[in-house]
Amino acid sequence: MTDNKEISYIFSLFSDKKLIGHKNIDSSRGENDFREIIIGELETGEKLVVKLSDNDFTFPDKIKMWQRTAEEYLKLGYYCPRILADKQGGFPVVRYKNRNCVVYAEEYAKYRPAEYYPPAEYYPPEDNELSSDDKKTIPYEKYADDAWIMTAQIAGKYFSYTDYPSGYCLFECFCSSDKTDEVLEEAIKWKEYADTLPEGFRTQTERIWKLWTDNRNALEPVYKKLPTSVFQADLNPTNILTDESGSFAGVFDFNLCGKDVFLNYLFREICEDTFEKELQRLCRMIKLVSGYYHFSEPEKQSALMLYRCLKPLMFKTDELKALKDDEAALKKFLDETEEYLTKDIDFIGYME
Repeated sequence: MTDNKEISYIFSLFSDKKLIGHKNIDSSRGENDFREIIIGELETGEKLVVKLSDNDFTFPDKIKMWQRTAEEYLKLGYYCPRILADKQGGFPVVRYKNRNCVVYAEEYAKYRPAEYYPPAEYYPPEDNELSSDDKKTIPYEKYADDAWIMTAQIAGKYFSYTDYPSGYCLFECFCSSDKTDEVLEEAIKWKEYADTLPEGFRTQTERIWKLWTDNRNALEPVYKKLPTSVFQADLNPTNILTDESGSFAGVFDFNLCGKDVFLNYLFREICEDTFEKELQRLCRMIKLVSGYYHFSEPEKQSALMLYRCLKPLMFKTDELKALKDDEAALKKFLDETEEYLTKDIDFIGYME
């Protein structure tokens, strides 16, 4: 067990106030992505959040970028807990649980995440005392429009103070351990599994793969010329903050933050369980944000290519696997995949 003196020392790097209690939350994502959150109660009754990380995408210069981005969201009038440097103005590396961890602090959030239950990465400790009847998830529809209006305003700032890509980056790697961007990684998984399907599907899966790769190759030179900004880049319900009425208040958790193309961010974040429902929601959201963000001609012209790159194969491998040996269901699924790789969708009409 970690020595309380060790934790008290870490908190002392950020505050002169005595630590009188703490709660630890392990938010690691495997052996090579160690993360721990410590919510500390200070002698004044205030709370302070300290985050420790040992991974290849959390380091002092990156945290400074997160800190700057949170401040830009605050300037637009949206709430974010401020990211805090230590008393020396930096983000030190400390020895913790036999690891060399970079550490930073964060203000204790004054709003709850939209998803109260299952638990968010961290949330007010007293929520643990709520009964299951009291825990709830705020409906997506209640806060989604305001969250995307905020994001459109960030897009319109065209921030250029960093070259670090967001966790949703395309044609780039997010961190040094990545071999490729996540979209290509997922497409390769799809292809590898598709190659194991019965021989009768081979012509169609090869045709789908060619459609996808040809489109991606055509998109790449265009995509690299599209305008970018710097986004929080993780608008899931555990990171969206809502007030007591369930209305949108702001965001936290900037560890996927970085430079990105607005349309890529929008297309990646909006997911549904069918192509049709997903497309309907995408078109509705594009129309909404176009009232707050001016889509350039290159963005309009690339939208369909971007959709075809991101949506038809992304996270579809498990759905294919679930169909197992049901050849009729497999054929229907592949037909739909091919349809949405070739469907002429009028995204431009929603951008004007």
